[in-house]
Amino acid sequence: MRATARSPVPGRRRTPLRAALDHAHGGRWTSLRTTDREWLWHRSTTDRHLVWPGHPFVDAGGLEECVPTVRGVPDHGHAWSRPWRQTGANLWTTHCPDFVLSRSVRARSGAVVADYTLSAEPGYRFVWAAHALLDVGEDATLTAPAGAPTRVYPDAGPTPSGPWPAPDGTRLDVLGPDDATAVGAILLGCASVLVTDGPDALDMSLHCPGQPVSTALWRNLRGWPPEQPYRSIGVEPMLGGVFDLAEAGPDEAATVPASGVVSWRLTLTAHTNRKEQR
Repeated sequence: MRATARSPVPGRRRTPLRAALDHAHGGRWTSLRTTDREWLWHRSTTDRHLVWPGHPFVDAGGLEECVPTVRGVPDHGHAWSRPWRQTGANLWTTHCPDFVLSRSVRARSGAVVADYTLSAEPGYRFVWAAHALLDVGEDATLTAPAGAPTRVYPDAGPTPSGPWPAPDGTRLDVLGPDDATAVGAILLGCASVLVTDGPDALDMSLHCPGQPVSTALWRNLRGWPPEQPYRSIGVEPMLGGVFDLAEAGPDEAATVPASGVVSWRLTLTAHTNRKEQR
């Protein structure tokens, strides 16, 4: 599978990005950093290392592999709570009830490239999300194609839809400041987005021919949970078009073809306009 060529971010140069992974604890990405900054947000908790399949989700930050659903049953999917085993050179695999998921993450030309393969019975349907919680400030923005159809998931009530960046009348491309709200959204058919935070930018691009691709947004500006709210910003490349697999229409989930295999690539590229160190 070839990576899609990415044009430079205007006014910024590419800066090397590297990742760290915790294969023993759900394959969680624990770091995504450049020389100047860490992109992944973390929440102080020790419970994340004690989970097992069926355990309630523990929000520790980083990037979680959510599959075959994000919301619904099981919450955040099967993979996040299962260990991954090395099955080849730079290849790690986890076995879930209805599928096997393999992943290879490597640095390539300064970017972080993650290649995935899901094997299951033909016709098996699933949603996958790279549930990335980002450490960004109140002036950070999310750039996506203007007019992209966007489905909004408020805390209660119906699910409105409309064009990005203000699908329900409220602009979602600004990722702060904290205003005690929390909202989820899915940019349908959107395979690439750019997060900009001060001098730095993170390009997130997903490639999976023949399957529905989207980008999910979780903009929690200290509006959740009700008892002890905190700030967490999720920008999540995904396969599918809904958070809950049980709610997926005919074209809103990935489907395993006759080959029994679905493969996709996630490419993460960092850019900056910081002065170069000499």
